[in-house]
Amino acid sequence: MTPLAAAANENLAQISNYLIYSSMAVYTLAFFAHIAEWTFGSRSKVGRTAAALTGAGEAQAAPAVQVRGQKGARSSSGAGETGGATAVLDRPKVTTRSAAGTRDVPDGPGAAGGTEQGDLYGRIAVSLTALAFLIEAGGVLTRALSVQRAPWGNMYEFSITFSTVAVGAYLVLLALKKNVRWLGLILVTTVLLDLGIAVTVLYTDSDQLVPALHSYWLWIHVSTAIFCGAVFYLGAAGTLLYLFRDSYENKLAGGGTPGRFATSVMERLPSAASLDKFSYRINAAVFPLWTFTIIAGAIWAGDAWGRYWGWDPKEVWSFVTWVAYACYLHARATAGWKGRKAAYLGLFAFVCWIWNYYGVNMVLNGLHSYAGV
Repeated sequence: MTPLAAAANENLAQISNYLIYSSMAVYTLAFFAHIAEWTFGSRSKVGRTAAALTGAGEAQAAPAVQVRGQKGARSSSGAGETGGATAVLDRPKVTTRSAAGTRDVPDGPGAAGGTEQGDLYGRIAVSLTALAFLIEAGGVLTRALSVQRAPWGNMYEFSITFSTVAVGAYLVLLALKKNVRWLGLILVTTVLLDLGIAVTVLYTDSDQLVPALHSYWLWIHVSTAIFCGAVFYLGAAGTLLYLFRDSYENKLAGGGTPGRFATSVMERLPSAASLDKFSYRINAAVFPLWTFTIIAGAIWAGDAWGRYWGWDPKEVWSFVTWVAYACYLHARATAGWKGRKAAYLGLFAFVCWIWNYYGVNMVLNGLHSYAGV
């Protein structure tokens, strides 16, 4: 255990509050920029995906072959020769196999729909999101400095740190050139909701912690829980969009005609197979860290309370969440449970994580309830 620190620095705590509110204002601007991106981006026609599902466009799907030489050019089907010619193959459209393995569907062009105007609004939205992330991260940092401890000692601090890490993970994926800008609108919307709840319902004045939390395990255990939850959130968002996109593709494959709005939105998303793969990889990558989180919590419980496991509500629901994600990963790797069944299980697992955070802390009583909330 470490000795109790001095009283909170009220000036830094107030600066932290100002920064959090400022980040909310910038996130709101990013929200409207994403709305503009989706509104003014091109409205792709239903025929593109329909052709891929029905095979109507197979004749046009073959990549064109051009031969370019020093004195001219000809197509591969044309007659004549050119000296010193070099064959250039146009890259075919990327298609992905569906989760059920029954169809190949091209990925959508992204949120902007491939237009210059939509792409401009999209870049503005990402820039505003990055700016809001930096401001919010400053709010988290000054909150920590105000009490000289980890900034996740209560639900308010956990919430602002959680949303910061979620946005940071999204920006890292963008920096790695991953096509995830389609996540921007749903991410910014839910971050604003999270921060709105944090500054109203969950707000707690900056203060020191109860003695049981003065441990280096606070940095290890809770930080990994926050990171896991933030990444699980990205996986859940991908899973939810997968269900919508899969329904859209199924309707097209069955000869149906989706509405104009559904077509405009769904045609810009990656294919159902790509969304399914994205969610699976995200969840699979972070699952070992969630396992470590539970183990670290048990070790900390042994130090603080003299027992590693006591069936406290937080311990129980952490384990339930672990089991749910383990079942999802097993189901996703089993042929009979790929696709929608596994997706429902993945969403259930994330709901367990959300309940473990909000429900257990606010509804149930246990040793993990601190600072009122």
